[in-house]
Amino acid sequence: MNPLNNLSSTILLIDCDDEKGLIHKITGVLYKNELNIISNSEFVEKTLNHFYMRTEIAGDFDRQKVFNELKDVLPKGTTIRLTSKRKKDIIIMVTKEQHCLGDILMRNHFNELNANISAVIGNHDTLQDLTSKFNIPFYHVTHIDKSKEEHEAEILKVMEQYKPEFLVLAKYMRILSPSFISRFENRIINIHHSFLPAFKGASPYRQAFERGVKIIGATAHFVNDSLDEGPIIAQSVIPVAHSHSPSSMALAGADVEKIVLAKSLKLVFEERVFVSRNKTIIFD
Repeated sequence: MNPLNNLSSTILLIDCDDEKGLIHKITGVLYKNELNIISNSEFVEKTLNHFYMRTEIAGDFDRQKVFNELKDVLPKGTTIRLTSKRKKDIIIMVTKEQHCLGDILMRNHFNELNANISAVIGNHDTLQDLTSKFNIPFYHVTHIDKSKEEHEAEILKVMEQYKPEFLVLAKYMRILSPSFISRFENRIINIHHSFLPAFKGASPYRQAFERGVKIIGATAHFVNDSLDEGPIIAQSVIPVAHSHSPSSMALAGADVEKIVLAKSLKLVFEERVFVSRNKTIIFD
């Protein structure tokens, strides 16, 4: 057996202004600290002259020492993250549609998503029974007869006891306020039932039907203040024909939505996604 397989594994994430010799400087620090590189990916965004690197390393080491040594050799303003390979704590937000929640719960039950689902919050109680089958707490926080501010304050009160690292909008059909979003910058993941940027907002399958499109799709993205315009994480499409109605398009699209959302969660929870302004750099 290779003794390196028994060493703890850590993910090193770096983004900074590009310059010559960055990889040499980074790997030099790792070598000096007797760390083994398991995998490595890097990319330079030419338009911004910006460097991104994801490195999986194995070995026992002093994190603060390695962090300081990397900081000393890299450009000013470099972002350096050293994170253990571990499950992320998440909360899922839902309304009434079950397909995305059900898929996430099942995948997570079989350890496919690298996540701990702390709770599910719904503005309707439709999916409470489904959630309970997986022994996960469900909180019904109704929006009825409440202002957006009051409703979101109640949601945040529930979240405070769990302190989630990410929120997953699994067909959560309400628009979140900028103040709410700002608390979870680049940590809210949404599935939109359209191949963005086409057919933003409500009723995309009706929009697609009226336009007579020949493909429909789904888009998983980070949520920001602009409706359905956050950095895209994953997308996919399937063909449709003139015989499809809006309802049959929606039924077919549900399968795409599940796959795209699951893929995006896996990428994010495995630390494979960098946000670059309103785009993403994906190390798949």
